[in-house]
Amino acid sequence: MSALNSHILYLFFDSANMHRWNDHIRPIDLTEMDKQGHKAAISWMLGKFEERAGNAIDWTRLIEHQMFSFIQRSVLTDLKPQVFYRMIEERRDQVNEYVVSEFDRLVPDSDSAFRGRFIDFLKDGTKTREDDVIRAAHYLATMWEFNLIYDSNKSLYGIEKTRTEIDEQINQHTDLAGVREIMSSTSDSLNFIDLVGQLRFQQRWARTPRIPKTTVLGHSLLVANAMYLHDLDSGASDRQIYNDYYTGLFHDLPEVLTKDVITPIKVSVSGLASILDAYERDQVESIIMPLLKPEWHEEFRFMVYDPFSVIDHPEFGRRDGYDLKTCDLFAAYMEAYVSICYGVSSSALRDGEKDIGNRILERTGSIDTGSLIESLHGMRI
Repeated sequence: MSALNSHILYLFFDSANMHRWNDHIRPIDLTEMDKQGHKAAISWMLGKFEERAGNAIDWTRLIEHQMFSFIQRSVLTDLKPQVFYRMIEERRDQVNEYVVSEFDRLVPDSDSAFRGRFIDFLKDGTKTREDDVIRAAHYLATMWEFNLIYDSNKSLYGIEKTRTEIDEQINQHTDLAGVREIMSSTSDSLNFIDLVGQLRFQQRWARTPRIPKTTVLGHSLLVANAMYLHDLDSGASDRQIYNDYYTGLFHDLPEVLTKDVITPIKVSVSGLASILDAYERDQVESIIMPLLKPEWHEEFRFMVYDPFSVIDHPEFGRRDGYDLKTCDLFAAYMEAYVSICYGVSSSALRDGEKDIGNRILERTGSIDTGSLIESLHGMRI
């Protein structure tokens, strides 16, 4: 079986229907899918800080354990954190059995090696430096959400206790260099986290009704996860896995500075695409790069500029931008197809589904696009 399959992608995608803080007043909708995307971006920054401090990071483990925790959360649905952690602490074996059984039901064609590592992750706990990074990123993303909703919920009983609990969890991770940096009073890194978070405000397919209303950040996470699973299937090196995953995660980050311009406009207005590309680069250099440590700049340029090119960089290694673009198209196809299945449609969605589906099937890379689409169509959604 393939690690990359429609069932696991739909499991990730369905987390856009899981609403966070839904017992609080929220100025915007906050979903589990977006939280996981934000967490992944913060994990990257924390991992880079660990390397800067002289500590080795196994990036493949970090990416995969992040994905495993995402699966666990998706299967256990919308539990309050206190309930979730108490269940794990007091009933770990029973909870793990349920999670695995649900994973097998939801992803019946899972790759056996991937499934085995997922079971090991659940049984053995999370004790590595990479898992510390993931936990810290989780609480930093939660803090960002809490700060967003706090003013609207000041009068709610227990709100200050929630703030204290989040602060305490973050303070437990101050052994990580990145946490200390981010929590400092003049932190550019905290501003980077905020900038990434703003992609949670930007909806995909903004001109048409659609359910669920996925965001640019959620879309980027789905692309990154799909590409990681494909790299497992193809036996890619650890360095390529890193390049492909984080290019997928950050490929739309410049949109926080420009907003999205739909493809039909880009291709129909002569010269617009090159003008936008030049403007995006100027904005990335002037606004985003100053938020990152100087020694990360070249690598970050490699990830966000021309992300769908196939390249063997002399310093950073190989990136398969062609298959990454296929994952990007499939994520867009899923966004349109699932909404139509839910009964919320429009001519723009129907035309988009048809056009993107045709473009996917025409691609000649190493991803079996026909099987992905056929399997998606065979699911009960």
